[in-house]
Amino acid sequence: MPVVREFRLPDLGEGLTGAEVVRWMVEVGEVIAVDQPVVEVETAKAVVEVPCPYGGVVTARYGAEGEEIAVGAPLVTVAVASPAGVGEELAAAGVVAAVAEVERPLVGYGVLESKGGRRRRVGAVAPAAPAASVVAAPAAAVAAAVVPVAPVVVPVISPLVRRLAREQGVDLTALAGSGPDGLIMRADVERAVAAKAAGPVAAAAADAPAPAGPDTVVPLRGLRKAVAEKLGRSHREIPAATCWVDADATELMALRRQLNTTPGPKVSVLALLARICTVALARFPELNSSVTEDGSGIVRHSAVHLGFAAQGERGLVVPVVRDAHTRSTEQLAEELGRLTGAARAGSLTLAELTGGTFTLNNYGVFGVDGSTPILNHPEAAMLGVGRIVAKPWVHGGELAVREVTQLSFTFDHRVCDGGTAGGFLRFVADCVEQPGMLLRQL
Repeated sequence: MPVVREFRLPDLGEGLTGAEVVRWMVEVGEVIAVDQPVVEVETAKAVVEVPCPYGGVVTARYGAEGEEIAVGAPLVTVAVASPAGVGEELAAAGVVAAVAEVERPLVGYGVLESKGGRRRRVGAVAPAAPAASVVAAPAAAVAAAVVPVAPVVVPVISPLVRRLAREQGVDLTALAGSGPDGLIMRADVERAVAAKAAGPVAAAAADAPAPAGPDTVVPLRGLRKAVAEKLGRSHREIPAATCWVDADATELMALRRQLNTTPGPKVSVLALLARICTVALARFPELNSSVTEDGSGIVRHSAVHLGFAAQGERGLVVPVVRDAHTRSTEQLAEELGRLTGAARAGSLTLAELTGGTFTLNNYGVFGVDGSTPILNHPEAAMLGVGRIVAKPWVHGGELAVREVTQLSFTFDHRVCDGGTAGGFLRFVADCVEQPGMLLRQL
């Protein structure tokens, strides 16, 4: 007889206690290989695929899509071959190779290598389970004959797009994608939702007042829940203060244009600001720090792991450039570009979203001048940069039109006083106005 193995949700790292089921990647009755991804889950940090360390027939799934699963709770059960007996039984069904018992550590989480081959399913496909139920296969189905399945291929990569379509009742097979090679994007689903909503509205009488619908409660889950908890903790625990200054960025923008006339990777304004931050933190190392959990000490970090705000499919995230202080301006530009692309694609890993010691927040991309952001706990400081816009400015004793930005600096008042914070911000502003000053620091 087969031996039934229970696979539980493993610890995905960074102190996470649970994850939300985004998409089941296997059906009950399906034959899976060792280390094949069985479910896609959303943690507080990223969307990851979870591989199963057992090969065999899936006999049960636990949890419906959208349901939160605690670390250590069952995910799936798999019928694997016992040392003797079951091989002959399953050989008749043509599934011996797939259910041979092999156990080894998980390959890892995040982007996984495909094991190749066709996915096979044993017996009839069980219906999707409600939130509080378990999808289980009848015992007889485990030894049933293989039924070939021809899956419907829908050109969608992002699991978030799939989930949005499910929640809004949009049939993805009926959509024409606007992305490369017909890839269905989030905007395509949103347009379909808007088109559905426009129908009833257009049919209503023009002078008929629209009745107010009931209030809705949106549950805090995944990334949004983690952000809420982290910002709430930061606001409660950190006595933060903010100072700001206007700076003439004309020379910095001229330097960027000059750098980008030469061969090599394009240097962004963000890369130049990141370089300025690493130099400034070398002069003011107390700002590259964090207060200990019990509040009894201050940890001064030897390395600068620079976080920066980036807009992705899942909302605003903060990827981290590791060891930013050791990178050249070109290297910073390359890594910032890579992480920004990963944020937009929703493919950032846990390691790329954690461990920051200082954050650079370029909120100017939203067309705003200033902000007083909440610190990214447990970091002690954050530099904010507003939009760079042409303004009247006194330059060389005369009124001129210059490219001006507002810089804000939010800091944990426990790690330094206003003099240190003001010195840091003034040094940054001076480097923005006279970028040649950076040569003295290299």
